[in-house]
Amino acid sequence: MPAYVSPPRTVLGAHKVSTEEISDDIRRHHPDHPRLAAILRVINNCGVLTRHFSRPLDSACVSGPAGVQERTRAAFHDALDMAERASVSALETAGLDPNDIDAIVTTHATGWAVPNLDIHLIHRLGLRPTTRRIAMTTAACGGGAQSLIRAADLVAARPGTKVLVVAAETLSTSYNHASSTIEAMIYKALFADAGAATVVTDEPLGPGLAIDDTFEYTLPESFDRYRGRLDSDGMHFDSTKAAPTTAAETLAVVKEWVGARTLDFAVIHPGSLSIIRDTAEAFDLPAELTRHSTESLIDEGNLGGVSVLRVLERTHASPPAPGGQGLMVAYGPGFFSAALHGHWHA
Repeated sequence: MPAYVSPPRTVLGAHKVSTEEISDDIRRHHPDHPRLAAILRVINNCGVLTRHFSRPLDSACVSGPAGVQERTRAAFHDALDMAERASVSALETAGLDPNDIDAIVTTHATGWAVPNLDIHLIHRLGLRPTTRRIAMTTAACGGGAQSLIRAADLVAARPGTKVLVVAAETLSTSYNHASSTIEAMIYKALFADAGAATVVTDEPLGPGLAIDDTFEYTLPESFDRYRGRLDSDGMHFDSTKAAPTTAAETLAVVKEWVGARTLDFAVIHPGSLSIIRDTAEAFDLPAELTRHSTESLIDEGNLGGVSVLRVLERTHASPPAPGGQGLMVAYGPGFFSAALHGHWHA
């Protein structure tokens, strides 16, 4: 039996920041960087025009001098706020009360906190004390898709279960001028902040994606391609020179899993233009089927684990034909791929 995903709801960071503002900020802080011209050129060609941060660009916890303690506290506070607001909206959209929820699956990799989103949201939303929990704190960009997979597993194991799926990231916490590698500069322009939520059930609560099959794959010997790092200045996100081609390395395996199944729509994690392009080329997808991912990257940047939920929300604005088959695929540090195949139900 399929698992049904209710229409997701997304809350973007309150402060919209243009790429021009990012470029100006980097010029001010790194006027003598030996590769400044190359950095600015790459930033302006990364595909992102605007993104939303939970705090202003010039605040202490973004472009300012705040250290790890202040940044970590602010990042979790902001992620929790966006997660709560997205959850309330998703429950209203699904026509549910907090008391209807049997389980919660959360994904959150920015702003270290114990307890994490799952426990905080049980209290804030008024979920039942018996609510089952799965908290994923290192899935990062792949977290949205992997959370849906775990939710589908819960629904299959316990029919009738209603699972609240919540993703929240404050990736602006890694916007840190203590990191001045080209990779760190690119992430300043790519990353953004948001929270999103949806409900997964074994009976539809509205039109949308029905999950028929799921797939997970970890690329051997790839754990260092993308990685987070904490020091006294805060959280940093690092990658190696092999990182940009890593998603493409996993696609042959994902494609084998998909096999001859039809793809009438696609929800691709908009991690970068190259990730969208490589995925589209692997499955021979026309631009029309990748436009929601591309437009999300252009308008909102890389939202980490929130991204696929945001792209799925955009898909509802111009939905596929009922019964159309589609693919969701996302990638995360490890390096792993999380994929779902399903159909669109009306």
